[in-house]
Amino acid sequence: MAFEGVRPGSARAWVIAARPPTLSAALVPVAVGTACAFAEGSLKAGPALAALAGALLLQIAANFANDVFDFEKGADTSERLGPVRAVQAGLLAPSTVRRGLYVVIALALLVGGYLTAAAGPVIVVIGLASIAAAVAYTGGPYPLGYHGLGDVFVMLFFGFVAVLGTTFVQVGRVTELALYAAVPVGALATAILVVNNLRDIDTDRVAGKRTLAVRFGERGSLVEYGALLLAAYVVPVLLLAAKHAPATVLLPLLTLPLGWRLVRAVARERGRALNPLLKQTALLLLAYGLLFALGLVVAALGSAH
Repeated sequence: MAFEGVRPGSARAWVIAARPPTLSAALVPVAVGTACAFAEGSLKAGPALAALAGALLLQIAANFANDVFDFEKGADTSERLGPVRAVQAGLLAPSTVRRGLYVVIALALLVGGYLTAAAGPVIVVIGLASIAAAVAYTGGPYPLGYHGLGDVFVMLFFGFVAVLGTTFVQVGRVTELALYAAVPVGALATAILVVNNLRDIDTDRVAGKRTLAVRFGERGSLVEYGALLLAAYVVPVLLLAAKHAPATVLLPLLTLPLGWRLVRAVARERGRALNPLLKQTALLLLAYGLLFALGLVVAALGSAH
């Protein structure tokens, strides 16, 4: 049955399939990577905006792919606890979303072409690997999310690939600061997935989706979530202690009360009650990332005077 109030095939149905609340996971790595480039005195607006466009397109591509493949594999059913999925709700046909996926990938390739011209052929490798990961998360002969590899690939691509890639297309190399910065960004992006998988642990188990939550249980998920948030908050302190950045790098610690509340709430809630905590973890990533980027920019401006 179609989702109430949304006409099948409408623009709003496509917006639902694109899942705007998830796009912070694409925005934050680019913002942080660009701040790292600014710290090196190499901010380049064209490559920075192209990196943002590419990241957003890849996130939307992953969302479209998940919508189709989770439905076809039986992971998305009427028992779904999370927000509405366009295909499962009858808002868009699987074949229609597939065509949308191809269009988004084509647009991402165009952006990749520009970045390749700006930063060199290594971008081809990064771009193709990112597209493959976006689709292979739930699609293909060995879907990563169904074999407990989703967490690893989110950390890798939303953390290291996205942050380092954004810095690289502007600076021309990977910087030590960007390596540090990639850790908390990837950790908090992975934490979003942990909440998602904890919520879906029972339905995923029935569907044969062997996420880390299914493999290691609720306690394992809670330990992972806490460890990821701890890693995020330790990195700014390490940057300051190692004298890689001044005290402004500690700005993300302003989000520590939210992080602590989330750890306690995720330990307490289950099922649909985790949906608000999923959104709040995404908000934590956004707030942390923007404060981190601001701290790096302010530090660079201060050192220039």
